Amino acid sequence: MKHVLLAFVVVLEFARSGAAQAQENAKAEIEAVISAQIEAFRGDDFVTAFGFAADNIQRMFLTPENFGAMVQRGYPMVYRPQTVQFGSQTLEGAAVWQRVLMKDAQGVTHALDYLMVPQGGVWRIAAVQLQPALDAAA
Repeated sequence: MKHVLLAFVVVLEFARSGAAQAQENAKAEIEAVISAQIEAFRGDDFVTAFGFAADNIQRMFLTPENFGAMVQRGYPMVYRPQTVQFGSQTLEGAAVWQRVLMKDAQGVTHALDYLMVPQGGVWRIAAVQLQPALDAAA
């Protein structure tokens, strides 16, 4: 009986460590996708940036040029951030919300939540939500 219990504990710990490793891998992959898209924007490479968008975003904007124009107008802190810092992740079904803090050209820090979805074995950006100002008074 002791051997069965010990084997069960070993298997349970192995499963936990495997799940933790998978979560850490997903975190790194998500951060890499967002970072790569930001780098593409910095280089005005809208084709590459558009490639990191999920199918729903690609259907909405149809072309990399339309997508790039929307980001330039609506998300200047994403288009040309001074700094980028990754925050917490929140699991929502198979998707993950990734908090990202970006400082814009004027030095203002913005909090954005990226909705990351798995598509075709890789993570894609399905939405970006700008959150209320970090220094807003109640």
